[in-house]
Amino acid sequence: MQPPGCRGSGKRLFDKALPNDENKLRSLISDLKQHGQILLVVDQPATIGALPVAVARSEGVLVGYLPGLAMRRIADLHAGEAKTDARDAAIIAEAARTLPHALRTLKLADEQIAELSMLCGFDDDLAAQTTQASNRIRGLLTQIHPALERVLGPRLEHPAVLDLLQRYPSPEKLASLGFAG
Repeated sequence: MQPPGCRGSGKRLFDKALPNDENKLRSLISDLKQHGQILLVVDQPATIGALPVAVARSEGVLVGYLPGLAMRRIADLHAGEAKTDARDAAIIAEAARTLPHALRTLKLADEQIAELSMLCGFDDDLAAQTTQASNRIRGLLTQIHPALERVLGPRLEHPAVLDLLQRYPSPEKLASLGFAG
């Protein structure tokens, strides 16, 4: 994706492929903010545009969306038929500058934000519980059989290790497998 950054006057401030890295995007946005308000416009907000959209939102940048039908109609007004990222970027930039009515805002409704926050909270809770359970198992293994903890501890997330410990929960049960250490 190559949206050229332009001033309202049409002067290009950025005309390269957007970095696919959060820190580089933040740095670019910071640099562009020195020239005034920023509007990020994408044509694919849920796929290749998802990272730039998320970073722009977190940086307080207004985000716009050029729907596919509008994009095709505007593209039909331009010479050439080859679909390239550079051509698409130029069309998106021109639409942002000269046809603001063709853009749609990408805003999350308050209900969506609340739902996403709740889901993120659940995810955080599950991650914390997983860490606690892993630490508890490692602590028990250290008390019962330190050498076994050194071998299995770093691999506790692997389903086979958890299955092994579930089927053979004691040193005696493990020894019954017939392997000698």
